Amino acid sequence: MSDVLDTSAAGLLPLPALYQRLLAQATRRTTQHEGQTLVWHTWGERRPGRLPLVMLHGGSGSWTHWIRNIDALLAQGYELWLPDLPGFGDSDPPAQGADADAMLAPLHAGMAQLDLLPCQLMGFSFGGMTAAMLTAAYPQAVERLVLVGAPAMGVVPEKQFSLKGWRHLSDPAEQLEMHRYNLGALMLWDAAKIDDQALALHQHNVLRDRLPRRRLANTDILAQSLPQIACPVAAIYGAYDALYKSYMPALEHKYRAVTPHLQAFVRLPDSGHWVQYEQPEAFMAALLPLLSS
Repeated sequence: MSDVLDTSAAGLLPLPALYQRLLAQATRRTTQHEGQTLVWHTWGERRPGRLPLVMLHGGSGSWTHWIRNIDALLAQGYELWLPDLPGFGDSDPPAQGADADAMLAPLHAGMAQLDLLPCQLMGFSFGGMTAAMLTAAYPQAVERLVLVGAPAMGVVPEKQFSLKGWRHLSDPAEQLEMHRYNLGALMLWDAAKIDDQALALHQHNVLRDRLPRRRLANTDILAQSLPQIACPVAAIYGAYDALYKSYMPALEHKYRAVTPHLQAFVRLPDSGHWVQYEQPEAFMAALLPLLSS
């Protein structure tokens, strides 16, 4: 699939200048697994003694889930590798399966093909769950794991939010209002942050989600994976993450109970689920000591 998105279709917001600039600065690479193509975007260069940083986006997303963090990480000298997960963005769906467990082999194969082993691995939301499963399955591949807003810890008795459907709507304006609502219901705590940039990124991402029947995020698969991980693990959440709400203390307790090498559990104020986008400066202030320690 092409990484140049068509913004001429009715109702599609133009992608922001930040996206256009970062895309122009990136190198686009592809890897293969069982006949399917995985698309990566990379920035920066390898430095002696520093591992590449692989960053996995969230569900219904793409590399743009990290769009407000790339410049800051590059300024610190990191070599960044951001795949579009199988079935999202520009990447083909997995050859078999339609959930995180079907992504582990394609991701590991891609990391090997690109000489990214071992790496530091960071995942957001669904990508955090996937990152932990990958680390448990391929322990030699990852030397440090950072989870951002990750689900599947088994501490929430029922879903804490509800989203509105939009695919059945023919009016682009009505679709856009559903996207705005969903951003507020799940992704962003501060309604003022739901601007045209956030809407455009979200709109283009959800249109390219070809794995709508994912279910593992509603299980405790992350809590099952963490005891198997031998490398340092850190967790960062927005204090008002819609996945957990009042269950945030129980979430921290669960992490401390099941993670043998927990480096830190960080809750950032004034932020929701998409914490690295909503509060990029605070996020980077929390992240950088974890990566360098």
